[in-house]
Amino acid sequence: MKKWIEAARPKTLTAALVPILAGTALARASGYAPKLSLSLFALLSAFCIQIGTNLFNDAIDFKKGTDNETRIGPRRVTQSGLLSSRAVMLGGAFFFLLAAAFGIPLLIAGGSVILSIGILSLICGYAYTGGPFPLAYLGLGELFVILFFGLAAVGGVFYLHTGLLPDTRSMVAGLQVGFLSTVLIAINNLRDAEGDKKTDKRTLAVRFGKTFARREIALLAILPAFMGIYWIWVGLLWAGFLPLLILPLAFHISNNVARTEPGPTYNRFLGQAALLHLLFGLLFSLGCLLSWYAPGGGS
Repeated sequence: MKKWIEAARPKTLTAALVPILAGTALARASGYAPKLSLSLFALLSAFCIQIGTNLFNDAIDFKKGTDNETRIGPRRVTQSGLLSSRAVMLGGAFFFLLAAAFGIPLLIAGGSVILSIGILSLICGYAYTGGPFPLAYLGLGELFVILFFGLAAVGGVFYLHTGLLPDTRSMVAGLQVGFLSTVLIAINNLRDAEGDKKTDKRTLAVRFGKTFARREIALLAILPAFMGIYWIWVGLLWAGFLPLLILPLAFHISNNVARTEPGPTYNRFLGQAALLHLLFGLLFSLGCLLSWYAPGGGS
């Protein structure tokens, strides 16, 4: 069981949690009464997609030689021999099936829109490292995270509770969440750039170099807080102001990455980035609720 928990990478699950929180709170702030049972099923399905993607990534990167004895990131169960690649691949398939099962109530509530998001999420979860055109190996990993762990996830939950197709509000929130989720993958790619280059994994850090990657991380970490100007403009003041509290940590992470050569220390930066993402999700969600319940709040 410990091996499977390690393979699932529980520290990455904030990437699935935060968009569900944000989408639900935004629906409440927009004047709708969210069905918490739908948010729960969405969360369980998102967790399973995240875990399944992690398992496929673990097994496929080992098969391709990307994860080898020179790896400086957290231990991978396939590469370290704790589990066989076949077992890990089957585990990934199991969690994708579980995600589909948890998605049935969502499909009943949301119809074809949710079906499309679900199918694309599963396909791209595998295609992140697998298939003939692996997204991570083509430098499309960041785009994948912004789309599916940001725009699609927040927009999908917002749609479930409101019946509204993604509008400006859900897109802004989706970009904020997606950018912060992408900080993790960008730090990961910068840490592994030298090894990835040798195995032809053409991440953005490999394609454009360390300076680009560091600037990318700083932009993705800091910009979401300042995007709160939009929420102030539309009258959700707390949703705009509270996330500004993440700025000290965002600058701290950016400075650490800028001053430190890629290596094992980056694993600590990954933990800080996960905390940054979670804090934003909690503060933004709280801000949405406070903006709604405050006198004259909500719209």
